[in-house]
Amino acid sequence: MRGPPRSLVTLLMVFLAAAALAAPASANDLPGPCAIDRADQTVHAWVKDLIRCAAKRWEVPGGAAKAICIAKAESGLNPKRASDDGAYLGLFQHSAEAWPDRYDAWTLKAWELDPRARNGRTNTIVTIRMVNANGWGDWKGVGDC
Repeated sequence: MRGPPRSLVTLLMVFLAAAALAAPASANDLPGPCAIDRADQTVHAWVKDLIRCAAKRWEVPGGAAKAICIAKAESGLNPKRASDDGAYLGLFQHSAEAWPDRYDAWTLKAWELDPRARNGRTNTIVTIRMVNANGWGDWKGVGDC
């Protein structure tokens, strides 16, 4: 018994390759660390996964549990949170004024992260990298963490 004609196999391979290229990229296809697809998760569950991922990659005092506690105290685990006057932004409530310098200092261009402080992934990575290098600083006494 013979297999399918070579032209049919070639056509099928070309079709599969084209379909793979046309498929929308998932969060897991994004460059950089902690590209976690939110899928069917609540925002709070997704944020906790982001923080756990970043704290696993860059160790911080108190680990992910402390980081999650601080994010909960600062923003209620809401990546879009802003202080009433707009001076503090995102999960860890970074100073809006300081954010551009922090973004530049703690991210890599190759990661193609969203530069906005109110992006959960970016805010988490910047915060965890800062804390890994410098400790919790002003966040040390936040909440009951």
